[in-house]
Amino acid sequence: MRKTTELKRAEQILKEETGRIRQKRCIDRYVVSSIAVAWAVFQLALPRFIILDSVTIRAIHLAFAVALVFLTIPMFKRRCGIKALSARKYIPAIDFIFAAVGCLFVLYIVIDWTGISMRAGVPNTRDIIIGICLILIVLESSRRVIGLPLVIIAILFTLYAFFGPYMPAIFALRGVSLAKYLSQVALSTEGIYGIPLDVSANTVYLFVLLGAMLERAGAVNFFNDLAISLLGRYKGGPAKAAVVASGLTGLVSGSSIANVVTTGTFTIPLMKKVGYPGKIAAATEVAASTNGQLMPPIMGAAAFIIAEYLSVPYLEVVKAAAIPAFVSYFALFYITHLEASKLGMRGLPRSDIPRFGAVMKNGFYYLIPLFLLLYELMVVRHTPKLAAFNAIMVLMLIIVVREVHKALGAESGIVKSLIRAGKTIGNGFIAGSRNMLTVALATACAGIVVGIVTMGIGSMIVQIVEILSAGNIFLLLLITATASLIIGMGLPTTATYIVMASITVPIIIRLSARGVVDFVPAMAAHLFCFYFGILADDTPPVGLAAYSAAAIAKSDPIPTGIKGFTYDLRTAVIPFMFVLNAELILFGVHNLAQALLIFAMAAFGAFAFANAVQGWFVLKNKIYEIPLFLIASVIFFYPALVTNLLNLSYEVRYYMYGAGFLIYGSVYLMQRFRQRSRE
Repeated sequence: MRKTTELKRAEQILKEETGRIRQKRCIDRYVVSSIAVAWAVFQLALPRFIILDSVTIRAIHLAFAVALVFLTIPMFKRRCGIKALSARKYIPAIDFIFAAVGCLFVLYIVIDWTGISMRAGVPNTRDIIIGICLILIVLESSRRVIGLPLVIIAILFTLYAFFGPYMPAIFALRGVSLAKYLSQVALSTEGIYGIPLDVSANTVYLFVLLGAMLERAGAVNFFNDLAISLLGRYKGGPAKAAVVASGLTGLVSGSSIANVVTTGTFTIPLMKKVGYPGKIAAATEVAASTNGQLMPPIMGAAAFIIAEYLSVPYLEVVKAAAIPAFVSYFALFYITHLEASKLGMRGLPRSDIPRFGAVMKNGFYYLIPLFLLLYELMVVRHTPKLAAFNAIMVLMLIIVVREVHKALGAESGIVKSLIRAGKTIGNGFIAGSRNMLTVALATACAGIVVGIVTMGIGSMIVQIVEILSAGNIFLLLLITATASLIIGMGLPTTATYIVMASITVPIIIRLSARGVVDFVPAMAAHLFCFYFGILADDTPPVGLAAYSAAAIAKSDPIPTGIKGFTYDLRTAVIPFMFVLNAELILFGVHNLAQALLIFAMAAFGAFAFANAVQGWFVLKNKIYEIPLFLIASVIFFYPALVTNLLNLSYEVRYYMYGAGFLIYGSVYLMQRFRQRSRE
């Protein structure tokens, strides 16, 4: 089937994000593929076969990323006067030079680590020159793969560090010397080579590689068919299937755009087939794909960084994120039902629905690596990187066995089947490396910001933001959420989280420690920044996920993004709630029954909020019913608020759920009465 212009446009957006632009010349493909495969082999060797110090691992990881960026993404994406600077069909000599020199600068910290350590804080002339060149290389490679926003933020922080003494009194800051700046940012493990890059090198890469290999092996089609076989027959079935399929794909994909392009090419046409307008079909896919990074146990890269920042096992982050993530997806599932009810839709005809048994028979083996990953993380309690490594090894074995089984069934050559398996695995390696470019450069460039913040600038920024928020936790959260959405328009989730966490999390924790607000766990503060970094992916007018989905659905991208954002409001309210009610992230909850109760009530809270925002329950809402939905939602999310207002004991907070059901049920009865009176 020939690809439509719209689908090609969506795929082009994905290609530009993952560096798949220069594909024409055979020698170029060979060089890029060799580097990508070598990167994958290096990363796979770390958990089991080689032992290297942390600085060496980070530097080699970044060197691979820098080399691939310069070789795969042109300096200018639009044609300019100098052809080599915007070449898209071949790799010009200048970019080979940039790649080689860039690797040398990145690896300098390893080459002369002993000397750098001996000169800590007092760099010599060579250190200063190479440090400046390293920062320029990181900024340029980040600009190529991510865009200008993160680079501009890093430059602004740098300028603030040097010109702080000349700023107005409220913003004034004791400046830093060039030697101190370079020692912190480029010649230590506090800046570019900091914790974010360490997490990218030691953990995130393997999870991205696992997802890329599953995608190349055909798992995405299996997830789509599985979701359609289970839900296609119900009202709005394709939309509900899109939510499930995107959630499953989100387990193995770290990119909202990749999720949209892979699952959306299948689910969006199906949604339109049963009557969904293009805008709604695209918005549903965007909302589902964007939230894929929330889904435990394989969350976005920022979740691994949270674990490192808090010095807790990754499983603790998964545990904390479980209820908010599942509540968010249940609410989106509910929203698709409301939209289907508004439009009077039905499910797919039986002829278009694959049989569940046949789907499972043909693809059950895709679930084996995922179940193994869950088992290793939650039962055996292996480290995330070892769990991901074992899952990848099992997946590689499955790919080989599948191809050999096909060869035996078709009575074709075993050697050819092994070659096909090798190509699938190799393509997975290449895709995994390409998919890591954004994360690797985002963590490195954001490390510049983190390094500057830790030089003392952070305390000044904390004071400024605290003054702006007037010590009010609600205003502070609103400032943080708004800033995350604005910054996140041009930054990947990981970079948005790192920047905002560096600035706002210390303020939230400080206000909490001083008793200005009720106690806020550090986990809640970090997850708050994480959530709004993710939501920025489809924030109009820039959200690339919305542009990709709109291209497939042939809808206008801006209205699509706005519609998707209205769907994501049910996710946006959850972070505010778990900062106020830490039980939503299971803080202080050690009883399964209590956890299930909190989850169920939070789901009803999200449903009530969705009813208010979408303007529909059984029928179209009346104006006076919207406040009732919002009140019920707050009670379900935060029952202790009622006990505080009524000056009751905290121990009776769960009884307040009854008031929530009373309000929610009364609206249901009113709408049912109106419905019957119309019949």
